[in-house]
Amino acid sequence: MIDLTSGLSGIGSSLTVLAEVNEAELGPFVLGSVLLSLIVIYLAAKLGGELCARVNLPSVLGELVGGVVVGVSALNLVVFPAGAEPIHSLLMDFVQLTAHLEPDALLAVFKGQTEVISVLAEIGVIILLFEIGLESDLKELIRVGPQAAVVAVVGVVVPFAAGTAGLIAFFGVDTIPAIFAGAALTATSIGITAKVLAEIGTLSSREGQIIIGAAVLDDVLGIIVLAVVASLAKTGEIEITNVIFLIIGAAVFLVGSILIGRLISPLFVGLIDQMRTRGQVLISSLVFAFVLSYIAAAIQLEAILGAFAAGLILAETTKRKELEGQISPIADMLVPIFFVTVGAHTDISVLNPLNPANREGLIIASFLVLVAVIGKVVTGFTVFGQEGINRMAIGVGMIPRGEVGLVFAGVGAASGVLTESLNAAIIVMVIFTTFVSPPLLRVVFDNDDNAPPKAGSTPEIAEATVD
Repeated sequence: MIDLTSGLSGIGSSLTVLAEVNEAELGPFVLGSVLLSLIVIYLAAKLGGELCARVNLPSVLGELVGGVVVGVSALNLVVFPAGAEPIHSLLMDFVQLTAHLEPDALLAVFKGQTEVISVLAEIGVIILLFEIGLESDLKELIRVGPQAAVVAVVGVVVPFAAGTAGLIAFFGVDTIPAIFAGAALTATSIGITAKVLAEIGTLSSREGQIIIGAAVLDDVLGIIVLAVVASLAKTGEIEITNVIFLIIGAAVFLVGSILIGRLISPLFVGLIDQMRTRGQVLISSLVFAFVLSYIAAAIQLEAILGAFAAGLILAETTKRKELEGQISPIADMLVPIFFVTVGAHTDISVLNPLNPANREGLIIASFLVLVAVIGKVVTGFTVFGQEGINRMAIGVGMIPRGEVGLVFAGVGAASGVLTESLNAAIIVMVIFTTFVSPPLLRVVFDNDDNAPPKAGSTPEIAEATVD
């Protein structure tokens, strides 16, 4: 995930700068620069998505590629300042050309604009997971729960152990940096996989539900692993109480929110039926989703877990179909911001082998990519008690690291634990797994001729789920 906490704290610091350079005067320029960014983001998402759709690739891949094109790797239109080093932005050049701002004022506008876009991206992925929860079947998720748990645990343990041991044995990496890099291999981007499954009409299939269930559990495990390795990097020791708190908090939140939600959902529906104002279903449901998202964030889990749980609960009510129709336009507006932003953050210059500084990182990256792919693909073959299931599809569905992997890399770089080459290797691994997974997932599902018909793969449902 993009770091919402740092984004919110950054907004506070930017507001301080804005106050120093006359916030009232700069407010319109911040708004204008946000609108310019959204224009670029929507054009990149639509053009990239349309091109991929025409060659039978998932549109989410086009949105990611569009983000790379408009981000730091190419056009420098949508960029995100970080640290003390200045970052060039063509959008800010345009703002400067039209507004003639002083350097301090322009920097304040730049920071304000990028932080607003980051928050919109976070809201976008929250909406995406809420929508995925609505389209999921809670009974089916519970039924495949044991299989999903096995997939999630294996998908964390295998790449973490293989990556850490391999870096120490083959490359002589110190123990703590190796552990951090191994932890980065455990992540799974539920947003990317879920979007692809929805596009190809396999979200409600047995494979799709196992992947979604495992990805949710993987996200929880990833948070715990990140907390452990971050503590190890800072203090050299693991804070057991913090780990125990996260494990108990995750279990209580996921189980408790679903159980309590199912009990109060009839009251929720009754309240909606009593309302007479416009948008009562959508607004009430978003309030419910945001409440659970806040609770998840407050106990140091991901906000998207709360949104997903809210979707699962409301999917059990009579308002499901109506809500699905009303949430789709909101998702169409906000979700592309998230995927384009993920692409815009990606610096593919680390893939240039002509730069001597990249070569060590690329060698390590080759090993990490191998472990990252194999470590997730094997998870599909751990599924038990499911005849005729597409195990390869399950494994491939767990491959993308996406924004989650970038968070690991960012935390590691900020802590000073990772060397430049090791940090670059993690970024390369994230790039590769993120971009190869969507088309590969479609291929493994399309080639599955021997499996029984999947729930949700009928033309009607597939059409309804295609973006």
